[in-house]
Amino acid sequence: MAQQSHTAVRLDRHHTPKSPSDTVAYRFVKLLRFFADTFFAKRYGHRAIVLETVAAVPGMVAASLIHLRCLRRMEKDDGWIATLLDEAENERMHLMTFIEIARPSWLERALILTVQGIFYNLFFLTYLISAKTAHRIVGYFEEEAVISYTQYLAEIDRGRHDNLPAPDIAIDYWQLPQNARLRDVVEVIRADEAGHRDVNHNFANELASQQRQPAHTPSH
Repeated sequence: MAQQSHTAVRLDRHHTPKSPSDTVAYRFVKLLRFFADTFFAKRYGHRAIVLETVAAVPGMVAASLIHLRCLRRMEKDDGWIATLLDEAENERMHLMTFIEIARPSWLERALILTVQGIFYNLFFLTYLISAKTAHRIVGYFEEEAVISYTQYLAEIDRGRHDNLPAPDIAIDYWQLPQNARLRDVVEVIRADEAGHRDVNHNFANELASQQRQPAHTPSH
């Protein structure tokens, strides 16, 4: 993920809900957005720390479940496992980067423990029931992440957040110039999130297509 092009990613993509499960996924993510906006307001660095601990969960959960399914059925995964594990690692690197920028308070650390515990189990069950819905949730979650990071960039440009030097971990991971600043980091992270958005919406679309063709045996 660190090697992807950050200039070619479209930021304005939105998947219009096309089914009841899409609508449920969309409204669920909008509810999460409401709580995040209420709790963090414009403290984008702290928001990123808490939300990235959640964003790193789906890829790992989905990859492990697909891995076990492939073992049971003795079938290929068509590259889904590696893609999802890369996504989980990439989100974790977002977290490690923001830890260097905004130190979480004890309340935020407690919130992370609570939210991660609830979300992990909720996503695990959702994926077992409907993998399509689970990937759609992630797609919408990443749409909101793109919006949040765009707002973060606007706040930096207005001088409301200091454009600090980029942490070394970010420079190494994204191969940024040594004089890179926070704005450069937020830009590449936003591009990562846009990539995750497209991947998960595409996975959900593929699963939806398979459901419309009952004679076809899905490989995932």
